[in-house]
Amino acid sequence: MNKKLLVFTFVLLLTLSVIAAAQALAPVKIVVNGTELETDVAPVLKQGRVLAPVRAIAEKLGAEVIWDGERNTVYINTVKTEGKAGEEDTGAEVAALVETFGSRLQRVSLLAPEEILVQILEENYGGLVAPRLLAEWSREPARAPGRQLSSPWPERIEILALEQTAPESYRVKGEIIEVTSVELAEGGIAARRPITLVVEKEEDSWLITAVTLGEYAETNAIVYNNDQYGFSFALPEGWAGYTIVAEEWEGFDPEAPGAAAAQGPTIIIRHPQWKAEKPRQDIPILVFTHAQWEAMEEGKFHIGAAPIGPRELDRNGKYVFALPARYNFAFPEGYEEVEAILETNPLQANENYI
Repeated sequence: MNKKLLVFTFVLLLTLSVIAAAQALAPVKIVVNGTELETDVAPVLKQGRVLAPVRAIAEKLGAEVIWDGERNTVYINTVKTEGKAGEEDTGAEVAALVETFGSRLQRVSLLAPEEILVQILEENYGGLVAPRLLAEWSREPARAPGRQLSSPWPERIEILALEQTAPESYRVKGEIIEVTSVELAEGGIAARRPITLVVEKEEDSWLITAVTLGEYAETNAIVYNNDQYGFSFALPEGWAGYTIVAEEWEGFDPEAPGAAAAQGPTIIIRHPQWKAEKPRQDIPILVFTHAQWEAMEEGKFHIGAAPIGPRELDRNGKYVFALPARYNFAFPEGYEEVEAILETNPLQANENYI
């Protein structure tokens, strides 16, 4: 009996050893938010613990990794953003408001008698436009958007850009699309007119508080204009409806790793098909003052863990605009398209900006 028990115990231990050895030899996978992560150094299982490259994992999660060789220390810094939970939902509300407003433009005939026009404005724009703006249009109907001719007429507003300028304020740039009976039957567009709307939250409701109409345009070009820093960025038609995300870059002192030595704005142009569960490649633009750019080139601070610094795109009299190094390190969907866009020198600085 004891002999049989001894043999059984030996076989059991041998089996467990083989299983453990097989598990140790099996490749270890790292899956981040449902996506398998490929690393330059394969993770291993050792003494019951998984050893994995920290840089690959941290950067995949959006953190910055800095190696301090003198202190044998790895610094991991999370990236600060100005985005807030629910920002996508509020953006969708604002977009829906603007689209509803656009669908009602054709109902407002600006050629109607003044006493009738005031009533038409209230019936169609009430609840969408702030009362004070509606009152201004009632006093000066020529400033109101609407139907100026029997044909063509405004059919809709196509949103080209949606930018959050404050927690409860958006700037929406788009085009009023005008059509005739021909375009309705055969497709196409008769005319485009630029429009910029300011949408703000008043008493728990999103309302249009300002509207600026541009001159009729014949071009289909999509251009993002940034008046705050003085530059423009040309985009292909597929980026119509892009959004702007404001973040902040930080520069770190090489003599004191982890300590921020400089900071400035990052303007991110985001593709309209970007989704949180399936991000597309962004176009990030770092904004430096001339003094900050010179300090970075002199090595007084660095941005990110890449051995090379940002690449200058253009500059005006006050700011330098640059592309971060390794901006596409994760190679998300659309990165090749962004590379092609950047090859066309799409960013143009306003040389007269002071």
